[in-house]
Amino acid sequence: MMSVTEWTQKYKKKVVSASKAIQSIKRGARIFLGTGCGVPYHLVQELAKHAGQMADNEIVHLLTLGDTPSADPKFQNEFRHNTFFVSQNIREAVSEGRADYTPIMLSDIPELFRQRRMPLDVAMIQISPPDRNGYSSLGISVDITKSAAESADIVIAQVNEKMPITHGDSFIDVRDIDFLVPHNEPLREFQAAEIDETIDKIGRYVARLVENESTLELGIGALPQSVCNNLLETSVRDLGIHTEMFSDSLIPLIEQGIVTNKKKTLHRGKVIASFAMGSEKLYDYINDNPMFQFHDTAYVNDPYVIGQNNKMIAINSALEVDLTGQVCADSIGPRFYSGIGGQVDFIRGAKRSEGGKAVICMVSTAMDGQVSRIVPRLSEGAGVVTTRGDVDVVITEYGFATLHGKTIRERALSLIAIAHPKFRNDLLEAAKKMQYVFEDQVPFLVQGTYFATEYETQETFKTADGPLEVQFRLIRPDDADRIKELFYDLSEESIYFRFLTPLKSLRRQTLQDFYNVDQASDISVVAVIQGSEEGDVEKIIGAGRYLLNRNTNEAEFALLVQDDYQGIGIGTFLLNHLMRIAKSKGVEAFIAFVHPQNQPMIRFIHKTGKVVESRLSIQDEEYLFRLKL
Repeated sequence: MMSVTEWTQKYKKKVVSASKAIQSIKRGARIFLGTGCGVPYHLVQELAKHAGQMADNEIVHLLTLGDTPSADPKFQNEFRHNTFFVSQNIREAVSEGRADYTPIMLSDIPELFRQRRMPLDVAMIQISPPDRNGYSSLGISVDITKSAAESADIVIAQVNEKMPITHGDSFIDVRDIDFLVPHNEPLREFQAAEIDETIDKIGRYVARLVENESTLELGIGALPQSVCNNLLETSVRDLGIHTEMFSDSLIPLIEQGIVTNKKKTLHRGKVIASFAMGSEKLYDYINDNPMFQFHDTAYVNDPYVIGQNNKMIAINSALEVDLTGQVCADSIGPRFYSGIGGQVDFIRGAKRSEGGKAVICMVSTAMDGQVSRIVPRLSEGAGVVTTRGDVDVVITEYGFATLHGKTIRERALSLIAIAHPKFRNDLLEAAKKMQYVFEDQVPFLVQGTYFATEYETQETFKTADGPLEVQFRLIRPDDADRIKELFYDLSEESIYFRFLTPLKSLRRQTLQDFYNVDQASDISVVAVIQGSEEGDVEKIIGAGRYLLNRNTNEAEFALLVQDDYQGIGIGTFLLNHLMRIAKSKGVEAFIAFVHPQNQPMIRFIHKTGKVVESRLSIQDEEYLFRLKL
């Protein structure tokens, strides 16, 4: 092993100015730049100053921030950028054809360098000062930077005392660096966009999917910040983090004991990431902090590795989603806007995970509300980043559509239900033309959400088999098949008493009547349990509704509970829930029509203690009950 004296002597010989280091770069060379906030900004500026000695130089990178002088049109004969992710500062150059975009999974990029399929002549990176053994940390940018530094013919490193020392596979031997350029300067900082009401709603829906002991992919930006903020308001605990990148939003989750990493099934006790982008506070927080381990993206983004985390929740975004569930995330039509990044890596990793969820989030509209992001078909030229077979859940500010294992008809109905209200029925008409849904499918609500939290609640009921968790929520158009299953699970007696006729089948029109209600006056609620251990298969075991007569301000109500779940209080809870909703809307009374032989229902209504009138109809065919709210 080389002694401290020997490596420090070699170190001193490699110390040069930025200008001298840049002069080693030949014309026509391919130059790699470190990632995000770890970009060696001093070297980048110096590179632009030496443009006169350059020609046909290719600059390769994953993500750069802020001023990128080499992308200026005046340097197009000297430099051409080739990016794996189209960030804002390079988007115009790509759009105008002055820069290239290479679509690739983030997990595949390191091998692209190591196997010399994209040979690198120069890697310009940023590192911390070396420790006493001669090892420097790549700090906040390990990602594809480590593989680039290991593969390039020439490595130029800006040595910056501001670069945090991070743990994990983040170190590089200064003996393997050709030029060392000491230059201290603040690291680039990243500040997420402001969280508006729409983003907050999406974050709230995402937070509802997170269970205790889940492991999250977070990312950066307003949406991950919103998810983190909303998780602070929940009771979830012992979350873990396995993500390609993170920002300041992670710190409060750790400080409040929500993220502990103690229950992770892989790298227990550690936050696993490949790069970080945020504020100086974040960089100070992760500096020499053993909770954080940084590895390159060939490891962090490997779906096989990701899938070893139980309850892995991958949270990603989209620009468009069509009615079958295809996701476009890197282009607006033929114009490249971002990149594949780690979306497919993490979505497929989450699919491998036991109890995992692959989630796509987006605002329902674009261009100031002029266009819907949920579309009948992807725009011409738009690319499919994530296939219709990969996504579990799509979330907008109007709710979430569960796609996994669902038919095209169910997917289309679910996605239309979370589209912006003003586009819902246009989407429905398009779905009918493509024969995705039935031609007689009833129209959608043209305002509000099917996921109104004020109508949602949860209750635990005692059964012979133990406690039963039941969720009560508004019915949705995509519940049609679940309602049909409820009907065929009913006894003939229950069917007769509910519909006052011995139905042998459920007509589609009758089925649609269940959810074709005007929420301004009518409400239809279902009782739902999870039908699998994974918790993503819903089963409707009960339904209740009321229809308001505006002339009398009284509402007719009806209840239905599957035979196997009767007698444990679900019907009582369902009726009380409907009453609370109706009373909040100013409804004065409930009316019920009950078959005289339906003694269980008659006793049930009397037990409410709210009956103010009961009488038999003239034909002796049904009882009328009036309940005061």
